[in-house]
Amino acid sequence: MINHTEQRIMAIDYGTKRIGIAISDPLCLFPSITLTINNDHNLITNLLKLIVEKKVNTIVLGFPDYTGQKTSSIAEKILMFKDTIQKRKNIKIELWDENMTSSLASDRIIASVTKKSKRQNKGLIDAHSAAIILEDYLRSNSKKMSN
Repeated sequence: MINHTEQRIMAIDYGTKRIGIAISDPLCLFPSITLTINNDHNLITNLLKLIVEKKVNTIVLGFPDYTGQKTSSIAEKILMFKDTIQKRKNIKIELWDENMTSSLASDRIIASVTKKSKRQNKGLIDAHSAAIILEDYLRSNSKKMSN
């Protein structure tokens, strides 16, 4: 019998009010869990608890890729957030281009959610943005492994 260790990948769409989170299935094939966490004084504690509970071994952190441009204030906050996590937990964190994820998430929600109030739910958009980051990361890694 083959023993598969359960390890998951977590994608984070960082925002100043809340963060969107997507967690892969145990085989790291697709996002299986999406949620949001408020960006408040409990953020790191709640995030670390989720990392341990879901057996996450890699974090993919959405990062604005403004090639050739000066680092934005949100990019600086994301880098500080990354450092804070790594000081508290020894975990692999990869920065991943998050450009266009919010608009893609909005398009998906508009196409699949009929109730207008739900379509405008920013938490839902954040969670879907994290799922898009995770899907893109998983797709990229599967291409690397097949080459």
